[in-house]
Amino acid sequence: MDSNSNARPGDSHASLRVGWIGAGKMGAPMIRNLLSKGTSVAVTEPMDLARAGVVADGAAEAISLADHASSDIVFSTVPNDKVLMDIVFGSGTYKGLAGFLRPGAVFVEMSTVSPECSGRIAEALQKAGIHYLRAPLSGSTALAEQAALTILASGDEQAWSAAQPYLEMTSARRFYLGAGDEARYMKLVVNTLVGATSAILAEALALGESGGLSRASMMEVICESAVASPLLKYKVDAIVSNDFTPAFTVTQMIKDFSLINEAARDNNVPQFVTGLILELYRAAANSGLNDADFFALVKWQADMSKL
Repeated sequence: MDSNSNARPGDSHASLRVGWIGAGKMGAPMIRNLLSKGTSVAVTEPMDLARAGVVADGAAEAISLADHASSDIVFSTVPNDKVLMDIVFGSGTYKGLAGFLRPGAVFVEMSTVSPECSGRIAEALQKAGIHYLRAPLSGSTALAEQAALTILASGDEQAWSAAQPYLEMTSARRFYLGAGDEARYMKLVVNTLVGATSAILAEALALGESGGLSRASMMEVICESAVASPLLKYKVDAIVSNDFTPAFTVTQMIKDFSLINEAARDNNVPQFVTGLILELYRAAANSGLNDADFFALVKWQADMSKL
């Protein structure tokens, strides 16, 4: 990695020392995209196989959070609020990232977490003099591999500027939405519509099948109608073949809809429909579809209709 100890946010990205926490389904392909563009990346990842994969592709291994103490900019892609809070604040006797990063460093957090969690992190990082960018991702693992994700960003404008070269290497579209947690809310808005699409499609297809229509014929018409969308077109083969190999699981959608409902409740926004959709995903999970793709609601609804 570059040894330029005087690098600061806003300098040429080639001179910044880059760290990354989390090399899972989304993190790994994004790390590989950076590596393919000649960017050195030090990666912290607790899962041996995932860590070994990106190290084999050229990433440096950062054994612990302390190894990011000299990083100029650190990205994170982690599963949930708890993991992120442990990373930033520490757990037990272990110090968190807020205690290791130097003042002036940049932390770019790219996970789907609650605005409440994000707000607590913002307050702590501001006190530590660390620039914080919320940058949740919209898109599939396939889009991550193609560097075609959409990034929804908000927070410190200096962090936004410093992160730009790396975001350009890992995404097709980038939106800066404000100085606070606007990006967290925007991700919840998008996921509300994504999760609702599966739920309403499941009921619509079950109705059609009850009248003698095939899924193939219905999807052909739907994808040429006013309600067509890239998401529906992307899912046609899975729906027609009844093969719900996961790109994003029912369990993950339950997590996201729980965040949606919690954020709405905190802001006194009634969410009658999203509450019902959450219960549909929970019912599908209880039927054994928890690790299936979230469009498996189509299968669950069809099975319920047969009953």
